[in-house]
Amino acid sequence: MSLQELELLRAKFAARIVSGTRLSDMCESVRKWERRECFVRLENYLYQPGRRQQVCLLYGLRGTGKHTLILQALAAMTPENLKRTAYVKIEQTDNLTVVSESLHQLFDLGYKFIFIDEVTRLDEFIDCASLFSDIYAAMGLKIVLSGADSLGLWLTLYEELYDRAKAIHTTFIPYREYSRLLQTGSIDAYICQGGTLAAPDAAAGDGAFCDPRAVRHYIDSAIARNIEHSLACYESGCHFRHLYSLYEAHTLTTAVSWVIEEINQRFLLSVLSRDGKSSDFAAVTKSLMGMLDSHKMEGQALGITQAHITEIKEYLAALDLTVKAPVELPGTDLEPEEQLLFTQPGLRYCQVQALVHALLQDDALSGLSAAEKARLSERILQSVRDRMLKDLVLLETLKAADRKHWVFKLQLDGGEFDMAVYDKNTFCCTLFEIELSRERKPEQYQQLINADLCRKTEARFGPIKGRYVLYRGEDCTCENGVQYWNVESYLKSLPDLALVRTPVVQQTKQSGNLG
Repeated sequence: MSLQELELLRAKFAARIVSGTRLSDMCESVRKWERRECFVRLENYLYQPGRRQQVCLLYGLRGTGKHTLILQALAAMTPENLKRTAYVKIEQTDNLTVVSESLHQLFDLGYKFIFIDEVTRLDEFIDCASLFSDIYAAMGLKIVLSGADSLGLWLTLYEELYDRAKAIHTTFIPYREYSRLLQTGSIDAYICQGGTLAAPDAAAGDGAFCDPRAVRHYIDSAIARNIEHSLACYESGCHFRHLYSLYEAHTLTTAVSWVIEEINQRFLLSVLSRDGKSSDFAAVTKSLMGMLDSHKMEGQALGITQAHITEIKEYLAALDLTVKAPVELPGTDLEPEEQLLFTQPGLRYCQVQALVHALLQDDALSGLSAAEKARLSERILQSVRDRMLKDLVLLETLKAADRKHWVFKLQLDGGEFDMAVYDKNTFCCTLFEIELSRERKPEQYQQLINADLCRKTEARFGPIKGRYVLYRGEDCTCENGVQYWNVESYLKSLPDLALVRTPVVQQTKQSGNLG
């Protein structure tokens, strides 16, 4: 494209178009940065031969690396490909007609790679997204669509594009990526602050999950308004379902925050109920029950119904913020209690930490000194971190496992295992207990060697081929066959671990005559 032609296009198109040497300048800052694992999938879309009529959807919650991935893709291009590439930044004043005309002109001028950022600012995008695949991708353009409203892109994928899109979702950042990209090996840092790729600066008081105010802002702007704007733009708001009453009353954003707070309040209640054997824990649990009652009344005052809660939880799952924990209860018809795993642990921990501090101000604990309250707070938060470690190991193993491996929490009459992995190839299982501790203690593996629990497990899931305690200390094997495995090493070994992946057998060509 000549400079004159590009300036004419920019004058006509309100969106910002960057090409040529300006692209090289724009991506200079990320050239030496480490890349996310999903970068390979982005490059595969751009360069590997594939079906035409397919676009790439790059989406995720704020702070999870979408824009950086685009810049890194630009930085990795050859000079020849960069000359045929345009980056388009959509503004609020743009519309689909102008974008369509500009894509036609870019194609006529020989462009092949088009990155369209903030595409969800186009009100017509969800309903008309097939325009990008059915016309422009079919013409041979490689189009990457990204935007802040990740629910809008999710709706586009499942309601409009289907197999005409290759989806790359960035919200879930596993521990192995977090530690590599931010150069921190601490599982504590991940539990307390993980979820975005913005390196937290405690001294400066910044970071998405540094304090309750920052968390509330993140929930409102990155999650609640994401849901609200996406639903408003989808077929002119016809898919709000029960949430329309909240949208009409301008309380939908507040309702989403309310639901997330309620999920985390109930998470803390489950921790206290499980570990609360002391009278102090019992007092905090009683105060929390009162807080839950007050929170429920606040929800009723906002007009939040069970139908609203159910639908908001569906959208939180669509955003990949929550995942329902897989729980098996063999030998019973009982339904397991709902357990929601958070893919952004820092969000959960910050809310729960603030909740614990608020509970310790309750009159029921007024007899405790400041030092006693501090010790009690740390004991509770230690239990919270321990439970969150169990949850994140279960989540990351679940995400890494292939279809031949079934990952779940196993609850039996008389005890439970933090995690079980069933191998559908060998009809065997592996059992895990997960501890935040750095020390080895016999009580950590008592369930793993319990004859009755093991017999019940093998009756349903076949021979037990391995028993592990994941903890923060050194690897070792006990005389009874139980193996201790450093949890950080375990998480970093995913997703290629043989425990959750079936090895690929390489076929070799035979030489000589076949007859």
